[in-house]
Amino acid sequence: MQPKKRLKFRIQLIQRREVWLPTLQGWAVIFLSLLMMLGWAIANIHPFLAVTAPIPANILVVEGWLPDYAVEEAIAEYQRGSYEKLITTGTPLSRGYYLAEYKNFAELTAATFLALGFDPKQLVAVPTPKVEKDRTYTSAVTLRKWLSASGLRITDVNLFTLGTHTRRSWLVFRQALAPTVHVGAIAVEPRAYDVEHWWRSSEGVRTVISEVIAYLYARFVSWKT
Repeated sequence: MQPKKRLKFRIQLIQRREVWLPTLQGWAVIFLSLLMMLGWAIANIHPFLAVTAPIPANILVVEGWLPDYAVEEAIAEYQRGSYEKLITTGTPLSRGYYLAEYKNFAELTAATFLALGFDPKQLVAVPTPKVEKDRTYTSAVTLRKWLSASGLRITDVNLFTLGTHTRRSWLVFRQALAPTVHVGAIAVEPRAYDVEHWWRSSEGVRTVISEVIAYLYARFVSWKT
């Protein structure tokens, strides 16, 4: 009789494979390529975010949280263009609300325009309701409702805002006002840091990084109109 063959069981937990790795020269090329990409991003991210792309429009929309020097530049822009009305937007004040005469940025900035001699007949404040998130989007939706109820035939507006916030606001206002109203963008250069070398100041770094994150949120994660 033939002896019975025993079955052999073997559990293999690891195996040998050939792995390709960069050489020293390869790692140097990868490092230099990443360094060049980083340099390109640093040089171009600020102009990308602080976009200026105006269109022929008869309405200038100004975000109400802007500093006073931006209000002065908004008046200059209004006088250069063929605008018929200037609209300020803005949420309730986050500080000093119970002490301030004006309870929201829309009315506060409108009052600043008037103090600088702007014609009150050409000025409209459109306050935004209090919200905990998506304040820019809520401002845009509030503006859309006001435009719809105003009876004015408005098809084109220019959005006037500050620096690197412009790209995100432009995207949000286009989403909210489409398809009946076309939106252009005008960015005011901030004075809190050197825009040509924004990475050299803490204010510039904080502003750019936060706006990159906020833009990505608005572009890929945010709401549907």
